[in-house]
Amino acid sequence: MSATEPRTLKTVTGAGGWPGAYELALDPTRSTLDTAIRVAELAEAAGIDALFTADLLSFGAQGAIGSQEPLVFVAALSQVTQHIGLIATVSTTFHHPFNLARLFGTLDHVSNGRAAWNLVTSSLGEENFGPDELPSPEERYARAAESLEVVNALWDSWAPGALTIGPDGRAVLDRAKVRPINHVGKYFSVAGPLNIPPLPQGRPVQIQAGQSEAGLALGARYAEIVFTSLPTLPVAREFTARIRAQAAEHGRPGGLPLIFSSFHATYGATEEEARRLVREKAEAIDFEAGRALVADMLGGGVDLSEAALDRPLPESLLPDIRSVNRRRGRVDIFTGYARSGYTLRELVVAAQDTGHWAAAGTPEQLADAVEERFRAGVLDLITLNGLADPEQYDFVVNGLLHELTKRGIVRPGYAGSTLRENLGL
Repeated sequence: MSATEPRTLKTVTGAGGWPGAYELALDPTRSTLDTAIRVAELAEAAGIDALFTADLLSFGAQGAIGSQEPLVFVAALSQVTQHIGLIATVSTTFHHPFNLARLFGTLDHVSNGRAAWNLVTSSLGEENFGPDELPSPEERYARAAESLEVVNALWDSWAPGALTIGPDGRAVLDRAKVRPINHVGKYFSVAGPLNIPPLPQGRPVQIQAGQSEAGLALGARYAEIVFTSLPTLPVAREFTARIRAQAAEHGRPGGLPLIFSSFHATYGATEEEARRLVREKAEAIDFEAGRALVADMLGGGVDLSEAALDRPLPESLLPDIRSVNRRRGRVDIFTGYARSGYTLRELVVAAQDTGHWAAAGTPEQLADAVEERFRAGVLDLITLNGLADPEQYDFVVNGLLHELTKRGIVRPGYAGSTLRENLGL
């Protein structure tokens, strides 16, 4: 698939909010979907392009995350929305491609063509699936590549005209146009064909999350969109140039994959108010607990309990990225911060945004920051979160989103009936 003109910035919001699943689970009169339904309604009314669900596969220090099981969650949201896209995060490491093809194919059907798959290879969860040790990033991404080959072949296994309407109004199946895929690979043997009807979008939109070398290679070869941590404009320029150069080597059209960034915005009615909010958030941090968060950003195998808060980390504490078995892209960001002279205290502050792009200011100032990246060609999709909070909603929708629309950067409304059309794919 190729990106089409005119180019506009696409918007995404998290399919959740406050009260969250834990709070709603304590109320017997409400569903754990209630807040998400309200957010979905607000987002669709604002013309936001898609809802996003994150996922983790274990109960760790963060407890539950995201919107419970993503596919079930967004399938439910599909029935209370009409236009907004539905992005579910699902791992290839712990799922079989035939099941993935059926699950996302069914989501595409029940939503009338609004499904998207955010492919991850998982950095946690092996204790719940086996083996006991998480495979290396290279192994996980090799499995992911084969999974994508199988899933795409299954989605393509129905040729045009395989299913038509007969004179009596019933479906007529031409079995000769439904072809086996007969895949035999290192990880999977799948005969096919897919046993659900051809999909409204042909294929759901394919997003890939991860920016290690192996992740970058997978995204360059397959992804229509890459979701990644790009904390600064120089990092965004370097990453975009690398992945699109690799994509071009695979013969893919210019402008692909699209770049999707999480935007951690602090809004203020004035610049001074935004600065004050940033300062207050920093002052409220538990810096002793923050040591564990920084250790996690460095791959999890680092003991920072004795490190001085107001001094840079010694080189001896920084991991060799090749030895890290999870989230190498994030480790690369935080080792870069450490080597540039960040103190441990500054690393704890930076870790609150987990390596993502953070900015503060008035809606107009934040629109300037967004426009800079968009005009530089390193931003195609952006998260605009916090719609469940009335004050944040006002800043996001009536402030930043309104300003971006006024500048012609964001398209008002929806361009088509499918997510693929709305994203210009």
